[in-house]
Amino acid sequence: MQHSVWTEEEVNSVKKTHKKPEDFADRVALSAVKAARWSFDTFSGYRFGNLTEGKVINRICFLETVAGVPGMTAGMLRHLRSLRIMDRDHGWIHTLLEEAENERMHLLTFVKLRRPGPLFRAAVVGTQGVFMNVFFLCYLVSPRFCHRFVGYLEEEAVKTYTDIINAIDDGRLGHWKTQAAPQIAIDYWHLKPEATMRDLMLAVRADEACHRDVNHTLSGLKVDETNPFVLEHAQGAQESSKIEASKA
Repeated sequence: MQHSVWTEEEVNSVKKTHKKPEDFADRVALSAVKAARWSFDTFSGYRFGNLTEGKVINRICFLETVAGVPGMTAGMLRHLRSLRIMDRDHGWIHTLLEEAENERMHLLTFVKLRRPGPLFRAAVVGTQGVFMNVFFLCYLVSPRFCHRFVGYLEEEAVKTYTDIINAIDDGRLGHWKTQAAPQIAIDYWHLKPEATMRDLMLAVRADEACHRDVNHTLSGLKVDETNPFVLEHAQGAQESSKIEASKA
């Protein structure tokens, strides 16, 4: 599944944004995300002490194992619905599965920098088991609520990656200005051969901003309305394919 290629202008123009809650369901979704972030930051120790490379990598690896769940779950449920009603899906499935794969590629990139231990992996298994089933049930009841929840989750992701980029620029993680990005990242995002960790963080933040905007938009659509991003994603995939072909 091809991924959109970001330009330098696009990755540098990402801004932190916030979608104001429109109703009670939105407020519940926002509160759930805020509570989840506070809990994780507290119990993982992320919000205490100095920001270190170890803290950042652990945080990213764990949260990307969670972030890869909603797109796959929603895509699967919409796929099954399309089979049941024997009608088209209006372009949602591809976008949702691309989101899930993209989050998985984030994880596979960062585990090149730090291999998780057995306790970390056990926490991932437990969290995935709970979150997958809860999200599955919630999506059956209210896809709108779930997409709003993911939109708010991605808002927090954009904040996190922006904070990491700021830490690189102000010297707290200064070595990432020159440290080479993993080859898997260069290949996946079509980064320049000499790309650094800072370049990688810019690309990942652009991904998260895209997921944020997509999910907030999908939350405002009826289940049988056309996904407005399907053509844009197809064009991005074509551009990615052209780059791959030029390397062959």
